[in-house]
Amino acid sequence: MSKQVLRFGLPKGSLQESALQKMAKAGWNVSVSSRSYVPYVDDEELSIRLIRAQEISRYVENGVLDAGITGHDWIIENNSKVHEVGEFIFSKVSRQPTRWVLAVPEHSPIRSVKDLKGKRIATEVVNLTQRWLKQHGVKAEVEFSWGATEVKAHEMVDAIVEVTETGSSLRANKLRIVETLLTSSPRLIANHRVWKDKWKRKKIETLALLLRGALEAESKVGLKMNIAQKNLQKLLANLPALRNPTISQLSQPGWVAVETIIDEAVVRHLIPQLKAHGAEGIIEYPLNKVVY
Repeated sequence: MSKQVLRFGLPKGSLQESALQKMAKAGWNVSVSSRSYVPYVDDEELSIRLIRAQEISRYVENGVLDAGITGHDWIIENNSKVHEVGEFIFSKVSRQPTRWVLAVPEHSPIRSVKDLKGKRIATEVVNLTQRWLKQHGVKAEVEFSWGATEVKAHEMVDAIVEVTETGSSLRANKLRIVETLLTSSPRLIANHRVWKDKWKRKKIETLALLLRGALEAESKVGLKMNIAQKNLQKLLANLPALRNPTISQLSQPGWVAVETIIDEAVVRHLIPQLKAHGAEGIIEYPLNKVVY
């Protein structure tokens, strides 16, 4: 009996490094060689392919790939019929979703979608843009852009539809955002037929569980400390950040160990307070995965 294998697509390009890092934190080490288009992964049940995010949903839909990670935007752009397993935000710039926006030069008279009538728009998401214009009853020319779309807005077209996370690149190119067409984030998707396969579905669900755990751990840290039993309730009452901590007895009479998981952002404010409430031996440590 041949070993079952899940054919899994990861996005090549801007999200590649981040995707590989998240896979490693989830427990799968993927190494890419310049001499082979097939990455190595330390799991015989997994076959990885690095594919452009723009194409992954099409390959999952037609069954060339069993599952993969791609942006919600490309699923919509390709109108792909796939099973969406979950959302996994691991952007290269921030943990915020990306946005496809209509942008124009700062001094352009275009102020809304209605002003696009008869205008020319450059974008990589032609289908998405055309459907958006149709929803608003606006007829405009939409052309595919192979890149450098922001430059074209000043010389070759009236407007662009471009992806942004923070808007800083658009502002740097003296462009003004008019409207948001779509908010997008990475999604784990599966072929509909594959999702009905018991073994493959379980493999995909395991991937999703551990990837989600790795992402949850990124913004959190573990915190351990010792404190006198008599000060414990006062500490917990005054520090709501310590939700549901683990309390265990120490060999030293009258002392307990407190362990919890908290948001990393509050640690710098919390540790001085813990110290002031009598905590000792405070240890902060990173986390690989947090699975709820």
